[in-house]
Amino acid sequence: MFRALLLLLTAISAHAFDYPPQMAGSRAEVYREVGETRLKLWIFGDAAPDHPKPAIVFFFGGGWNTGSPAQFEKQCRHFAEKGMIAITADYRVKSRQQVPAVECVKDGKACIAWVRKNAPRLGIDPTRIAAAGGSAGGHVAACTGTLPGFGTEERSDAMILFNPALVLAPLGGKSPEGFGTRVGEKRLGAKPADLSPAHHIGPHTPPTLILHGTGDATVPYATAAAFTAEMKKTGRPCELVGYEKQPHGFFNRKPFASKTLAEADRFLAALGWLK
Repeated sequence: MFRALLLLLTAISAHAFDYPPQMAGSRAEVYREVGETRLKLWIFGDAAPDHPKPAIVFFFGGGWNTGSPAQFEKQCRHFAEKGMIAITADYRVKSRQQVPAVECVKDGKACIAWVRKNAPRLGIDPTRIAAAGGSAGGHVAACTGTLPGFGTEERSDAMILFNPALVLAPLGGKSPEGFGTRVGEKRLGAKPADLSPAHHIGPHTPPTLILHGTGDATVPYATAAAFTAEMKKTGRPCELVGYEKQPHGFFNRKPFASKTLAEADRFLAALGWLK
């Protein structure tokens, strides 16, 4: 089952995007160096010296195995036009650096910490940094707002998650298989519960929007519903928007690319980040 999940996550989420990416008009910077790997992020939007802007950082999907930051180029351009600083980040994956998923999480958390540290220089409000992503990238983004440790205690201030992997261990008496998915400890490089966002919700967890297809057979909708229920038990704001019968990766296609962006705009406006 896990092999099928990994193949689907990889094929659906990442096949159409070039690596390394070329994104005109963006500014590339290195946010982390691990051995010989120099991890970059691409920045969209102009800084206003006297008016720090909210930021959003995207993490691509691809089963923790492959993928490209170019997956979220269109979304970055959208939010930059809306007045934010929008960023799409690279992170290590199995096919390029032979790493397990835990290293993807470490990179994602290091990225949020780097953005906050460099916020004054980038024209970013350090109290308004959202993490976003799809599929495995949605998992990485969710980890930035839930998981302690893994190199930093910095957390994102909001999360926008597109069909994310959120439940990696038994939850509420239900096994991962009961939710329709299972990821092994060998592939994760850590105990599943340690990398499962649903198991680390607390007062620190930021407001969250989840956009998920009800027909998703790769990361079942039930996992998003379970995460949402855990958030509400803890009193944390979380909204789950379901898209009837839509499969995994639906947000990359028309008309759902624009529909999910409209939901994200509404969510950010409610937070006071967008007009």
